[in-house]
Parts: sequence; structure tokens; C-alpha cells
Amino acid sequence: MRSLDAARDMCGRFHPGLLAELEQLTLAEREADDSPVVEIYRAHGGPGLLVPADYGGAQASPLQAVRVQRALGAVSPSLAVATVMHHFTVAMLFSLAETAERLTPGQLKMLSAVAGDGLWFASGWAEGRSGQNILAPAVVAERTATGYRVDGGKKPCSLSRSMDVLTASAAVRDEDGTTSLALLLIPADSPGISVVPFWGTQVLAASQSHEVRLEGVEVGEELVIRSTPQHQSRLDDLQTAGFTWFELLTTAAYTGAASALVEQAVLRRRGTAADRARLATALEASVNLLEGTARAVGDGLGGDEAVAAVLVARYAAQDLLADVVDAAVEMLGGIAFIGSPDIAYLSSAVRALAFHPPSRASVAAELADYFAGQPLRLS
Repeated sequence: MRSLDAARDMCGRFHPGLLAELEQLTLAEREADDSPVVEIYRAHGGPGLLVPADYGGAQASPLQAVRVQRALGAVSPSLAVATVMHHFTVAMLFSLAETAERLTPGQLKMLSAVAGDGLWFASGWAEGRSGQNILAPAVVAERTATGYRVDGGKKPCSLSRSMDVLTASAAVRDEDGTTSLALLLIPADSPGISVVPFWGTQVLAASQSHEVRLEGVEVGEELVIRSTPQHQSRLDDLQTAGFTWFELLTTAAYTGAASALVEQAVLRRRGTAADRARLATALEASVNLLEGTARAVGDGLGGDEAVAAVLVARYAAQDLLADVVDAAVEMLGGIAFIGSPDIAYLSSAVRALAFHPPSRASVAAELADYFAGQPLRLS
């Protein structure tokens, strides 16, 4: 398929040889709980995709990153989903590094190693907690003599077994009883961090989405980015940018998985020409909406407008992809379904897009108000 081939070409530009190496494994091997795909991607420079060139990274644009993520989703949905949280967190942190003059040498040293040393950043934001914004604090930090003592956890937490750094938003309790937001950069080998099995399904098992627990983890002051009244609006802007990246890349990952099914139906010439054209048209509508939104973000769309745009793209694509998958599975037919587990697997994997935050119902009122002219207020 033309647009999927374009995505593969883009992936090859940033990660030469990656797709060929992944395709040496069967889909079942790529998606298994003990799959090597995360380490294969690390070896091909995956952690540096969104790292600025000044820090040794590839500095992919939103459109380029969406295409890379779609190509990954077509070959390994687990890998694409696993890396979303890393990429969106990296984008946020490097935005902070480029706009703030108050990052400590320890923070800059850690960020500078992302591309060069291939560090994976897992995310301890609030994704997965019912009714919570993905950027809300998931842990609590108490001030100590040398920094902060951190308690809490995240489930599910992608890249839980491969992570080098756990990033987390934390509610910091100050001496006067008030709380403020902090961003924590926590080395994954810190005492008090443990990984507990959580993911109970074989679908997307290679994303390593288990539970990460923090019990009395000591984090030095030099690895804590605090918010202050004068910096709060800037952190809000960074969270908005992070949210935008999250929705774009998540949608791209599942669009890739759906694309793999549609490609099979088209290349096998299943159904009539009209059937195949209708199927591909629905998929391409989703792709064009996603890529158009990525182009707009790359051209400077920000704030409420960017968040609304990515949510529109995500929910519209979610509907389109559900219909596309149903049609593709039917066109491929019962014998193909019986003969290989791949069709059922890809079909199931695409459904997981609906489980990522924010749920449609949780933001319906806010979006309706925004479309009517009010500011967008997500919580």
C-alpha cells in the first residue's frame, strides 16, 4: 500500500535496517511477553527519535514521527505502543531543556544521554488511573534533607522491564502544607523500585506494561524539576505539548496495526475492486486526518487548538479503524482467519486504542463547550 510504504520508507530513514530485522521474527515472536523488539529498536536508535539534534538525536518532526510510529505499529503493535510514553515524555523534557535556564547539571547530563546511550524513559504519569488526566501526579514526594522520598506507583507502565529512567509527575508536600507539581527523573535501578506482573492478556504483551512500585525511593534534589508560581504556566504549556504528542503517536501506532490488515486484503485482492477501494479509502481517511493534524502541530498549532485537533483526529480515527478492521477481517475470510492467528491478533490489538486516555465520555462535555466557543478545560 502506497501510504504504508511511505511510512516504512520514513522509518528506514531514521532507523535503517530496523524493519527487516523485526520481520525476521514471526508476529507471535514479536508480540510475546519475552519479545526482543524493544532491545532491537534500542539498537537502531529508537530512543533518540524525538531528541533534538543538539543533543545527538534525530529530531523527527510530528509528521515524521507519526509515520515512523505507523510503520512500527504495522510490524509490531506492542513495540509502537510501548514507545509512545517514552517519546512523548522525551519531547516534553527537551522542550523544558530548551526553554528553561534552571535545569541542573544532573538533569542535563541525563537528558544528554538519551540518544547517545540509548536510554529508555518509562513514564509514571497517571495514565491508566480511571478518571485521571494522563499528566496528573501519580506519586507523592516528601522533602528530605537531601532531596525527596517518593512513594506511589504506576500500572500499567510500558517499558517497565527495559526502562533506564522512570519519569514521574509528583505532588510535592511543602512545609506549609501546600502541594505543588514536580517532575522527577528517577534512575530505574534506584533502591525501592520494583516491577510487579500486571498485564494479563497476550495482546500487546511485548509492550512490557506491568506495574512499577515506588516505596521510599530517594531522589536527589538535582533530579527534581520543581514548579513555581512564575513557572507554572510554562509547565502547563509543556503538559499541553506532551498531551498532543501522546495522542498523535498513540493513534499512529494503532493505525499501523489496522494498516497491516488492510494491506493483506488489498494485496490478496480479496472481495471486489469496489470493496477494496472502499476499505482503503476508509483507512486513508484516518491516515490523512492524523497526518494533517501532525503537519498542523509541526507548523506551530498549539494550546487548546492543538489539544482539540488531536482529540478530533484520535476519536474519528478510532471509529474509522474499528469499521476498517471489521471489513478487512470479513474480506480476508474464514479460511485465512483459521489458518493464522495473526488476523485475530491484529484485530484485537487495534481495539485497544479505545482504552487509552482520555475516554470519549470523560471529555465529551468539555469538547462540546469548546466547539461552542468556550476554552478547553480537561481534567
